[in-house]
Amino acid sequence: MKNLTSLSLLFLLLLSCTGQEVPNKDYQIKTAVLAAPEHQRSEATVLGFNQSGDIVMLKEGTNDFVCIADNPSNDGFSVAAYHKSLEPFMTRGRELKKQGLNAKEVFDKREEEVAAGTLEMPDKATLYVTVGEPNEETGEIDNLYTRYVIYIPYATEESTGMPLSPPAPGAPWIMNPGTHRAHIMINPPKK
Repeated sequence: MKNLTSLSLLFLLLLSCTGQEVPNKDYQIKTAVLAAPEHQRSEATVLGFNQSGDIVMLKEGTNDFVCIADNPSNDGFSVAAYHKSLEPFMTRGRELKKQGLNAKEVFDKREEEVAAGTLEMPDKATLYVTVGEPNEETGEIDNLYTRYVIYIPYATEESTGMPLSPPAPGAPWIMNPGTHRAHIMINPPKK
């Protein structure tokens, strides 16, 4: 019993030092797919996190969607889903962040690589980002909210007719115009 108590204390100490507890695989899959359209969830590929904080394959899917579980080292709850054509772009972003590059440096490096043709960027693809509040009692995610990002590289306000900021609540607008990461943002009004 003494050894079990010592091991439990050591485990709790390790968790408090890392500041994160990685949920089990099934929970990560169940919550990651909340970002995907409902009819795409069961067959989606799911990426999640191991105890070291690295992204790992949790489930290989058979459709065109990739879902990413909530990162336990970040505050709040946020999951994402995107068309598989975005995977090289997303993977490269994760690699650059792991190398220690900040957001601007990641943006600039991917801009350079897309322009050089060394990083594949689809001409159109959608990313879904879903946030919510974990319910400690039920294990469910409450107050889900999804925003939509439709990538259209190098598009501008002039080429799309989209304004550079939302003209009304929930209205689409273009962000990062004229760059590899140009995209239409759609933030539905929150309930």
